[in-house]
Amino acid sequence: MKDKPPDSSSRVPLFKGAELMSTFTRRALISKLALAAAPAFAAAPREESHTLIHVFLRGGADTLNLWVPYADDNYYRLRPSLAIKASEAIKLTDRYALHPAMRPLEAAFKEGRLGAVQSVGVDNTTGSHFECQDMMEHGDTMNGVPAGGGWLGRFLRLRAVDKQSPLCAVAIGTALPESLRGAPAASVLERVDDIAIRAPAGDSAAAVKALKAMYGADVTLLGERGLETLDLFQRVSALQGRDYQPENGAVYPKESFGSGLREIARLMKARLGLQVACIDLGGWDTHFFQGNATGQQAERIKLLAEGLAALDADLKGHRGRYTVMITTEFGRRVYENASLGTDHGRGFALMALGDRVKGGQVLGSWPIRADDDVNVNTPGPGGLHLETDYRHVFAEVLHGSLGLLETEALKLFPGVPPKVVGIM
Repeated sequence: MKDKPPDSSSRVPLFKGAELMSTFTRRALISKLALAAAPAFAAAPREESHTLIHVFLRGGADTLNLWVPYADDNYYRLRPSLAIKASEAIKLTDRYALHPAMRPLEAAFKEGRLGAVQSVGVDNTTGSHFECQDMMEHGDTMNGVPAGGGWLGRFLRLRAVDKQSPLCAVAIGTALPESLRGAPAASVLERVDDIAIRAPAGDSAAAVKALKAMYGADVTLLGERGLETLDLFQRVSALQGRDYQPENGAVYPKESFGSGLREIARLMKARLGLQVACIDLGGWDTHFFQGNATGQQAERIKLLAEGLAALDADLKGHRGRYTVMITTEFGRRVYENASLGTDHGRGFALMALGDRVKGGQVLGSWPIRADDDVNVNTPGPGGLHLETDYRHVFAEVLHGSLGLLETEALKLFPGVPPKVVGIM
């Protein structure tokens, strides 16, 4: 039986010292005790045929308007113009609803394949986009020693003893994200057609023949890897020049985000050893005229939801082979500003999509807790309390998708013992 939210007369404030109100059934209590006694990561096989797709919402997304806490009156009191009306929101639980532009993902939530963790974040209080993105992509903390390289790059280095494809890590775009820094192999591309052997007069066959002869005569590791790379190029070449047709009626948005997801699906179906794919979606820094059910932010949400829904439909026959994690560098303030927008905050709702996700839930305290009100001055960015260190979620997603071991997690995020979050 789901917990019922308190009625409006006894509802706990959204901010400052709010007490967690919950009633535990016998089953829930037993589950919590079992989780407390169990190791953070149970044994899991290494995954060589699974892909983690990391979507980064650049600009600090206001996830309070994606995952609408419609059962808390303070949300509406603090956002008289920007709040999503309960009558327009897509109700999911007794507490949360989706922004109407998230409609394409409603079914995934109800199927238990889409979920979120509320109040996730970094311990950086500067409110700087650059600093918070940089810290999150490197897997660092304000007070710790930098771990070196990107968090995904470190993970792939831990697996470097295994045979990895030259295309084990791909970033869609024009620049390598910091999260992949230090990876043994990482490629940046906008289209599969970018992967090609360039030869004079377009005679790639002759070039391949010559390179095969050269690498075939080399009995060292260099020769072996050279032949593997040539084989991969030839397999990719077989994909080129074809008119790729998404399956199951999937229609990707025409913007670069949609075409990027389409290329990820294409690479996955070709079984080229893709383990990690990174893609960005910008435009979330909504200080001015953010909008509510319509407007500036709603257009970004629509693009995100339609893109992910198209990917999910296109890969319906491969759903056991991928997990999508959607993050941003920080959330926004709980209250709207004088420009009908929202300023930089702290905690945000991290989302995950896939068959291995424990979806159909929004994890975190209720009522959600925040540090600011329109009448309260707080040092640094306010917004949602940080309840969950982002590295705990990253580690759990890696464990559930690519089989990260507990010993590996301690190397990946030094000084941060893994713990159960519950999203995977």
